[in-house]
Amino acid sequence: MSDIEEAITHAHHEEWARVVAALARRFGDLDVAEEAAAEAFATAVERWPADGVPPNPGAWLTTTATRKAIDRIRRENKRDDKHQEAQVIHDDDPPEPLGAIDDDRLRLIFTCCHPALAMDSRLALTLRMVGGLTMPEIARAFLVAESAMGQRITRAKAKIKAARIPYRVPSAEDLPARVSGVLAVLFLVFNEGYLATGPDTDPVRHELTAEAIRLTRLIRGLLPADGEVAGLLALMLLTEARRTARVSAGGELVTLDEQDRGAWDPALIAEGHGLVRERLAAGVAPGRYQILAAINAVHTSARDIRDTDWSQVVALYDQLVRVDPSPVVALNRAIAVAELDGPDVALAAVDRLEDKLAGYHAFHATRADLLRRLGRSSQSRAAYDQAIELAGNTAETAALTRRRDRLG
Repeated sequence: MSDIEEAITHAHHEEWARVVAALARRFGDLDVAEEAAAEAFATAVERWPADGVPPNPGAWLTTTATRKAIDRIRRENKRDDKHQEAQVIHDDDPPEPLGAIDDDRLRLIFTCCHPALAMDSRLALTLRMVGGLTMPEIARAFLVAESAMGQRITRAKAKIKAARIPYRVPSAEDLPARVSGVLAVLFLVFNEGYLATGPDTDPVRHELTAEAIRLTRLIRGLLPADGEVAGLLALMLLTEARRTARVSAGGELVTLDEQDRGAWDPALIAEGHGLVRERLAAGVAPGRYQILAAINAVHTSARDIRDTDWSQVVALYDQLVRVDPSPVVALNRAIAVAELDGPDVALAAVDRLEDKLAGYHAFHATRADLLRRLGRSSQSRAAYDQAIELAGNTAETAALTRRRDRLG
C-alpha cells in the first residue's frame, strides 16, 4: 500500500464517525450525512494522490463533505422554506451545546439507539454510522445477508427522519432507559476492533477499540453509579490491555495461553481491576458486562496460564449463564470447564451446542482443540478444516491452519 492509500485508510478509520456526526448535527439528516461523508472520502481518493495529504485530514474531509451535502440539498430542492434552506447552507456559527456532554459522536449514538427503533436496527445503524463498519462487516456480525442488512439500515434512517427523532444526548431522567442499547452497540464496536471479521482488514483495529472506550468513559460520566456501564468499561480496558500481545510478528492471532503476559498494559489492567473491585464492593447483583469483566480480571491476575483460578472462572460463567443463557456463553464456559474437569467433559458440553452453533467458526475451533487434546487427530483435523472455512479474519485463519498442520 502506498503512503497516500495508507493515509486515506487511516483517515477513514479515524475520521469517519467525526465527519458523519458533524454533518448529522448540522443538517439533521443521516442519509445526507452518510452520503456526503462517503463522497468526501471518494474525493480524497481522487485528489490526495495529486495534491498530497492535507495537513489536517479531518478538517479537509468535514469541509468537503459539508459542501457535498449543500450541493445535494440544492439539487434535490425539497425544502418548502427557502429562507430556512439558505440559513442551513450559509450558517457557519458553531452550534449550541446539546445535552449534558457536548460530543457529536455520543449524540449520534443516542440518536441511532432511540427506543422507537427495534434493537437489531439500533445496533446495525450505529455500527454503520458511528463505527464506520462496512455493510459486509455488519452483515457478518448479525449472520444475515448483506442485502437484508442494507434494507434494515435504510428503514432505520427513514424512521428517524419521519419520527423527527432528536439529535441529542437524552435528559438525565431518560438516560437509564436508553443506555442498555447504547452499551450493546459499543460492545459490538469494540468486538469488531478486538477481532475484525473481514478477511482484508487488520486483525486488530485499534481505532475502533479506542473509540468504544472513549465513548464508554463519557457515558460513565453521565451515569457514574450504573454498574453495567462500569462493567463494560472494565471489560474493554482489561481486553485492550492484551492488544499488543494478540498478534504475532508473523501476523497470526495469539491465543490467551500463548500470549507474552509481560507485554500486557499494566495501567489498563490496574484501572480495570479497580472498576471490578468497585462493583464487588457495591454489593449489587452484577449484570452481564460486570460478570464478563470479572472473568477477565481473573485471567489478567494470573502471571502464567497455569496460575489461572479456573474454578473461579467456571463459577463466574455459571453466574453469566443465568443472566445470558446464550449458546456462545455456554461454549466459552465449556472452554473453562476443560481446564478444570478435563477435555472429555468439555467436549460433551460443546457437542450439545452443535445445532445452534454449526455456522460459528469458534465452535469448530473449540471442538478441534478438545479433540486434539484427547488424541483424536483425524477428527480434530476435520474440525479445524471447518473452522478455517468459516473464519473471516486472516490472522485467525493463519493460527488455525498452523494448529491443524501440527497435528500428527
